[in-house]
Amino acid sequence: MENPSRLIGKSNAISSLSLSSRDNRGHYYSLGHSDNISLGSPSNNCATACASGTTVNTLSILVNGRHIQQRYKLLTDGIVQVCRVPHAKNIIEKIRFSRFLRRWEDHHINLEHNEITSTINENYMDRSIAYSAIEDVSVWSKSKVIDSDCRFCIRIVTNDCIYFFQVNTLHLRDQWFYSIQWKRNKLKFERILRSANRPEILLKEMMSMIDFAMSTPIEDVEVHHFPLEIISEILQQQEFNLPRFVHENVIVALAPLLEKNYPSPEICDFFSRHCRDSPRSQIVIEMFTPVVQRILKHNTDFGKYPRMRIFIQEYLLALNSQNDGLRVVQDFIKRRIHGPTMVCPFPRVLSNFVSVCLAAIYNFFEDRKNLRFEDKESCRAYEEETESQLVCYTKMLQTMSTFDDWRPHLGLLLQSIPFPDEALTHDRFIEIFKNVVKHLVEDTRCEVHQTVLGIREGKEGWFEMFCLGGIACDDDGEMFSLMLSKLISCCCRKKRFLLSINKLLPALMLLALRENQSSLDTLCAMLDLDAVENRDNKLQLISTLQSTSIGLKMYAKVCERQIALRELQQKGGPRKLTLPSRSTDNDLAKLLSSGSFGNLECLSLAFTNVTSACAEHLIKLPALRYLNLWSTQFGDAGLELISEHLNRLQVLNLCETPVTDKGLAYLACMKMLRKLNLNSTHLSPLTFEALKEKLPALQECDIRYTDAW
Repeated sequence: MENPSRLIGKSNAISSLSLSSRDNRGHYYSLGHSDNISLGSPSNNCATACASGTTVNTLSILVNGRHIQQRYKLLTDGIVQVCRVPHAKNIIEKIRFSRFLRRWEDHHINLEHNEITSTINENYMDRSIAYSAIEDVSVWSKSKVIDSDCRFCIRIVTNDCIYFFQVNTLHLRDQWFYSIQWKRNKLKFERILRSANRPEILLKEMMSMIDFAMSTPIEDVEVHHFPLEIISEILQQQEFNLPRFVHENVIVALAPLLEKNYPSPEICDFFSRHCRDSPRSQIVIEMFTPVVQRILKHNTDFGKYPRMRIFIQEYLLALNSQNDGLRVVQDFIKRRIHGPTMVCPFPRVLSNFVSVCLAAIYNFFEDRKNLRFEDKESCRAYEEETESQLVCYTKMLQTMSTFDDWRPHLGLLLQSIPFPDEALTHDRFIEIFKNVVKHLVEDTRCEVHQTVLGIREGKEGWFEMFCLGGIACDDDGEMFSLMLSKLISCCCRKKRFLLSINKLLPALMLLALRENQSSLDTLCAMLDLDAVENRDNKLQLISTLQSTSIGLKMYAKVCERQIALRELQQKGGPRKLTLPSRSTDNDLAKLLSSGSFGNLECLSLAFTNVTSACAEHLIKLPALRYLNLWSTQFGDAGLELISEHLNRLQVLNLCETPVTDKGLAYLACMKMLRKLNLNSTHLSPLTFEALKEKLPALQECDIRYTDAW
């Protein structure tokens, strides 16, 4: 006996297949008004079809215990067999006309916008069939029309005659039937809506059209786009003539169509106006929220759809007008946009949301700049009304910056300082936005807190904006000190960075006089790495350090280190040095501190356990020309450091090291490199081509077993 579970599986598999006209036992599938499939003998089914009238319902298939509606593609043309008979006035004519039903003609039928046409235009189809002239379209009983097997027919009744369209399969017959029904009803709704004058009639027909579009089994872009297009046209024509109850009912009716489609520009305007006129309406939250979510999560370009962005801005302001509005907006971001998980599953949503906020903030200051007021009272009233909008959008940026997964991309989007100068001098804006910068700088990831620096060399970033005396500084350098402390203690204690902030030296020295610890550390680092541009600045820097007790102690330690450095760089000692395998960074540091290495030209650390941390000791060797780091853990951070200080290096072996394109790009400033071994590294072809262009002295470069090979 067969396993019951296997029998169930077989029945489900069979039910999921397309249904043919008859099964193996000679039974036909019939469709009743309950949308169920029944089995019976051919004669019984014919009788049922005749008795049930001329209507066909959508096929429903039972799969795993639930009904799945059969869907069809929209047909616009195809070959069918056509027969045409006049209306029978009596039983004699009916019998006489039935003889002609055996005569069929092949026609290539086209479903046009207004009518059904044939490419031949002769015989039965010598004239087109206008949709407006069709009185009824139905599936016709097989036994009445056709004697041949496996043929299916559609009956089209007009005021002049009756047409029969015959095809070979049940599926194709239903596809033609629903396609003709769609074209016919589309034209009907189009004419009624364009001629309707009374709001209640207009609303009724709109809802009927939407119901028909949602219930038709035709699966085509046109089915959902047409109702949106025609409603958009009507809304644009009667922009201010529709009463409020019509507005709300149209919005409710449109909701199902917008589950898989974006609103048109006209519908966006319609929704925006409702948000402005009725911000506390329950429709704003219940109906607009899913639409806004879909736009933010899937839209790619607000530049093409500016009115869509305006609608989202008006929706957010409507949320802000609720009781405890800022909390409502914050909950919308956390629960609806980002989601409850640690990582947001929608990669586009942050860019779209930031775009909405930045555009709103920019427009706020542009409108404020262009408006002219007759008196101060009008100006004050306008500012009080609109400042809540500015606070709303800025708070949104603050909320976005609290998510760990959003912070890296948010930092990149804000790195170019996409705000007008009026925003950077606005007290309330800076007060809130400062928290965004604080979240960025307190992030432990270097790629995040480095976004407070300029986006490229010579371009100012948030670091300069909040510098003491900067355009956004309103706290005597408190935010600047926080940024400086993070950068100098993590990833920016490098000569390149210190040289770039020489222009900020007056502010740094002023903060150092106030015994600001991060400024004192930075000034000492500038002395340590010889990153002060000229002698006068260095003398002034030293005087600043000596002006406070803390600075004096720190300067003394710098002097001690400089003495040790000079002793290390004194002439003498070996010219070549090779460390044994298993040597570590600490071993190298102890060795270099034990004598003078001013003559050391060749250093081999191959097959040792040194890492990028040894770079701070390597940069103290002024005569170094050859450096072998084969099969070590020396990485990108070490390359960045030695590229700033060992500019006389001629031979560098990085074979089998974990360096990547990011670190190898720093080698471009080592202009004296003659030989470079990048065998078995993560070198890309693009980086290799760039290095060849920027290293004119390069004679040999081993790139075997890399992507550039």
